[in-house]
Amino acid sequence: MEQQKILVVDDESRMRKLVKDFLTKSGYAVIEAGDGSEALDLFFQQKDIALILLDVMMPKMDGWQVCREIRAYSQVPIIMLTAKSDERDELTGFELGVDEYISKPFSPKILVARVEAILRRTGQSGQNVILRGGGIVLDKGAHQVMIDDSPVDLSYKEFELLAYFMENKGIALSREKILNHVWNYDYFGDARTIDTHVKKLRSKMGTKGDMIKTIWGMGYKFEGE
Repeated sequence: MEQQKILVVDDESRMRKLVKDFLTKSGYAVIEAGDGSEALDLFFQQKDIALILLDVMMPKMDGWQVCREIRAYSQVPIIMLTAKSDERDELTGFELGVDEYISKPFSPKILVARVEAILRRTGQSGQNVILRGGGIVLDKGAHQVMIDDSPVDLSYKEFELLAYFMENKGIALSREKILNHVWNYDYFGDARTIDTHVKKLRSKMGTKGDMIKTIWGMGYKFEGE
């Protein structure tokens, strides 16, 4: 089986080595970049990168800029690494389409577990599972969404969120349930993470965004025929 390739972007060589060693032991192929500019060059050269570990604070081009550039072309899963624990930074990351957010210092084993969880969900693709409702067709195998026969470009987390809503059509879902399913039980985040993603998802869905109903004080419900 071909190794999945991970791009590790951090200006600290010791941090890159630490992360690379743990990922390599877990069977991943790792390529490194010491700044944002180098990261973009590698990303567009390689084409087959499965996931990016991206530091926020870097010279030349910071992690936010790198994320914006990549998200203009790709929905590859991105885990942001940061020394800051500012809530606003976390929300900024999710607004940009970041999939996970891990503050330094972190346990390398936990980092590997997060990487494995994201790649498992990306790779498990749920072959031949196609969800339909209200003019929306979600193909889990192809990781594609069509609304009224037009493709909709969703981030990895937005896709997971819509799939979860469609799988639980007509069922009221608490924010806690959504966090546990879409972000995994080990995500210690805040409900605003969900609200931010739902807002972006609704916007991308156009008029179909109204099918995601807010249940005040609890969470959300998907209603579609």
